[in-house]
Amino acid sequence: MALDVIGAGMGRTGTYSLKLALEQLGFGPCHHMAEVLRDSEQKALWRAAGKGKLPNWDVALAGYRSAVDWPTAHFWRELSAYYSDAKVILTVRDPGQWYKSMIQTIWLTWDAVTNDPESFGMAVVGNGVFGGRFDERDHAIAIYEAHNKAVRKAVASERLLVYDVSEGWSPLCAFLDVPLPSEPFPRTNSTAEFRARIGQ
Repeated sequence: MALDVIGAGMGRTGTYSLKLALEQLGFGPCHHMAEVLRDSEQKALWRAAGKGKLPNWDVALAGYRSAVDWPTAHFWRELSAYYSDAKVILTVRDPGQWYKSMIQTIWLTWDAVTNDPESFGMAVVGNGVFGGRFDERDHAIAIYEAHNKAVRKAVASERLLVYDVSEGWSPLCAFLDVPLPSEPFPRTNSTAEFRARIGQ
């Protein structure tokens, strides 16, 4: 099964809501960091990928029709080149609100005392993408904005949807050429829900 949709947006840009929306629209199962966290084989595979040992993408994402959030957002270039017919969705939100959400959720898990420093989140995202300086707001936001700019520049406009999940179904369904569902757009994984899940 080849990927039909690749999510290039960083975590805390509505990626879990997008995952549920894509599955509701028939583009599931959708891979998300949540799958990595609960599966030891996935953890090992993506940790190795983060160290440069890229997997066979068809094996790594076997059974999935779409993929969003990290680690997909880190490998968006490789995945969009490999799955050349897949559409790309860049989820975005106000940079200040994104940073506030990140600092209140994912950043809490980038702690070597409570988390494995070799984890994909810490080793690749926290220490790699953000250079271990996520607590520096301006630096983190600059990395976030550079990532979004790179996606916009590299992906052909007809293949790319720059999407704020607050826009709901209409732009997503138009981009994917599917009918509008009658059910409400899924909105989940708020800061409060995330913090409750990690016991904060």
